Amino acid sequence: MKSLLASWQIWALLSAVFAALTAVFAKIGVANVSSDFATFVRTIVILLALAGILTATRQWQDPAAVSGRTYVFLALSGLATGASWICYFRALQLGDAARVAPIDKLSVVLVAVFGVAFLGERLSGANWLGVGLIGAGAILVAYRG
Repeated sequence: MKSLLASWQIWALLSAVFAALTAVFAKIGVANVSSDFATFVRTIVILLALAGILTATRQWQDPAAVSGRTYVFLALSGLATGASWICYFRALQLGDAARVAPIDKLSVVLVAVFGVAFLGERLSGANWLGVGLIGAGAILVAYRG
């Protein structure tokens, strides 16, 4: 069990499961409120949940021990997350969850491209084929024809 919890693949799979639930729950949740207010409520819930997790697992850290560079990139990540959520909730309010979520998952394609371009990561030919298939699949699922 301990080795499973140390596996990035398990955590990635759980992330996908929770992301799918997020789409379904959010689609229902934005039915009668503005998408921006829905994003605000979601953010408060996440903040409270994470504070509880940090407290329960005693993972709070001394803010002064964190580097300025770390804060800058975490802040940029937070701004990107917020922008993503605002756009995602607006898209869910306007479109079908089964079509919005696959387009949102084009982020997988963009992460591969950005990872190679900016982080120096390398992907094999088979990896690029998978990235291409993910992109094509997302577009086909979102296509209304």
